[in-house]
Amino acid sequence: MKAGPEAALYAHYAARLRPPPEVTEIPEARGSAAEVRRREAAGLLATLPEDAVAIALDLGGEAPDSEAFARLIARAEEAGKQPFFLIGGAEGLDPSVTTRARHVIALGPMTWPHFLVRGMLAEQLYRAQAIRAGHPYHRAWRP
Repeated sequence: MKAGPEAALYAHYAARLRPPPEVTEIPEARGSAAEVRRREAAGLLATLPEDAVAIALDLGGEAPDSEAFARLIARAEEAGKQPFFLIGGAEGLDPSVTTRARHVIALGPMTWPHFLVRGMLAEQLYRAQAIRAGHPYHRAWRP
């Protein structure tokens, strides 16, 4: 990820997470939209351990609130598994990725660039960690 405000946002929240997240980037593919999705899917799926709890971030997924997201993460970790988040590029995710994913979630109904999604996901992971720890960072009373 290139230096800039998006990288700084991600780094700000990722530094607060325990354990710190690992990011694996795959090369950006070229070609038609379908070819890009297919090539990027192959790269994403190749990074996943066989028993991974894969969570795809896709506009077509359900949009849990922060407490539901925290419960999803807790269930994976209580099962002794680390969640793996799959973020697509500009063309989105190939159906092979969303089919492989145990969960498909959206960060709301708007489309977000993948560099911003990293920062937003890191913040939500930090928020989930705070919710589980009873830390006041998350204010459940707010709409």
